[in-house]
Amino acid sequence: MTGNHPVASPLTEVICVDCSVCPHRALLAEGKCAPGDICLIAQSGRQIDRFLRRNPHIAQDYLADGFWERRAIAARYAPLESVRQLPRDADEVVRRVVASRLLIDELDDYLHDSDREVRMTVAERIAPERLSALLNDEDYLVRLQVAKRMPHGQLRHMVGDEDREVRKEVARRLPPFALGKLMQDEDAEVRRIVASRMLDDEVAKMLNDVDWVVRLEAVQRAPLESIAGLVDDAEPDVRAAVRRRLSEFLHEDEQ
Repeated sequence: MTGNHPVASPLTEVICVDCSVCPHRALLAEGKCAPGDICLIAQSGRQIDRFLRRNPHIAQDYLADGFWERRAIAARYAPLESVRQLPRDADEVVRRVVASRLLIDELDDYLHDSDREVRMTVAERIAPERLSALLNDEDYLVRLQVAKRMPHGQLRHMVGDEDREVRKEVARRLPPFALGKLMQDEDAEVRRIVASRMLDDEVAKMLNDVDWVVRLEAVQRAPLESIAGLVDDAEPDVRAAVRRRLSEFLHEDEQ
């Protein structure tokens, strides 16, 4: 478990609780729990998980437990119907588990959750046509997940995203004929992706880019007649690529 919750010390794993106060102590004789290793009442997520993995029929009885980690793990193993009926939990880890289990058409209540990772879970699972609801999410990681799944026809709405990682993903996914919208992007890494994917006839427009890697990508794919002007480019790799393509053309012409 992560977030603002305390991380258990390694010592926590080996401290045994008092089995005599456990309501499930009968399971000890059946080998379904083990003090210090597989234990529901320990303050250890690993021990609780091991216990409920072996005894999932008990999970729904702990969906309202006072310990956030026990509730979160119980939500992982309890029947979906029981999880579906839970009120909105105050703890973000529990809400993440719930969002990971609900059916995709039941996630609307978590679209604008206060926790980023809950919203990321929703963005990973919700129907693609519903992703527009997260288009302007305040967190770039949520928007990045949106960019990875949004239908191509709606991706144009993300070409102006303020974060370059989001725009890079958009550049990777937009159809080649639609990449002109990112040809003048302020970030060279975005333009490099564009130059590597644009239609050959269109990429010639990027031959004069200020970034030499963009020019190199463009030189390798632009129509031959458009690259001669870069034979004396300031960057050796660009010059070499131009001369290689021209040489290959002349060699083919001689055959």
